[in-house]
Amino acid sequence: MTHHQTDTPQFFLTAPSPCPYLPGQMERKVFTHLVGARASALNEILTQGGFRRSQNIAYRPACESCKACVSVRVPVDRFVPGRGFRRVIARNRDMTGPRVEAAPTPEQYSLFRDYLDARHSEGGMADMTMLDYAMMVEDTHVETMLVEYRFRGPDSALTGRGDGALIGTALTDILSDGLSMVYSFCEPSYAERSLGSFMILDHIARARKMGLPYVYLGYWVSGSRKMAYKARYQPQEHLGAQGWEAAPPA
Repeated sequence: MTHHQTDTPQFFLTAPSPCPYLPGQMERKVFTHLVGARASALNEILTQGGFRRSQNIAYRPACESCKACVSVRVPVDRFVPGRGFRRVIARNRDMTGPRVEAAPTPEQYSLFRDYLDARHSEGGMADMTMLDYAMMVEDTHVETMLVEYRFRGPDSALTGRGDGALIGTALTDILSDGLSMVYSFCEPSYAERSLGSFMILDHIARARKMGLPYVYLGYWVSGSRKMAYKARYQPQEHLGAQGWEAAPPA
């Protein structure tokens, strides 16, 4: 785990670089390090203010000519799955997703690599090694967890754990007002199961059981096909100049 000498947050601005979501746009980010005893409290404040976490860094867009990135959260008590989402839940009733310690394993990394090679082979994470993955999972000072999804086995009702190979994994921060999904990945050969959607739906149900009001989904980007799926989780709230507000129906 990375250690720093100060708990006082300092904010930095990245140099402009090509936007990964909107062709022809340039992006910049403002970021700070989440370190020391105040890391969890700072992560809470920054997440509620539209920041996202990657390892021990919290960041948010600070683009000069574009405001397309919008922070999204789902109010879990108001969320009612529509017909399509109910089908996703039904297709995956044979899955179980226990919470496990935020510790990397070779099995997780193998699934992570399969997912990247199939879905994001040209993205910024495509060359991540096992060490890179380990840092993504455990190089943090905030409260976080992993959820491992597997098929149910004969003893799952008693143990809460599944049988067989790992099918999906979600890295999730635990906040006082919700769950913040940091990164999730799944077995690409099970496309018909819509596992990405299922993991979000499971986190909404999980937050409700934990008594937490929100699931934070990161950024929805207007005009980006990659991020269009986030608009399907209705109702949702968007972070604007006046704070969190109900978003218009998609």
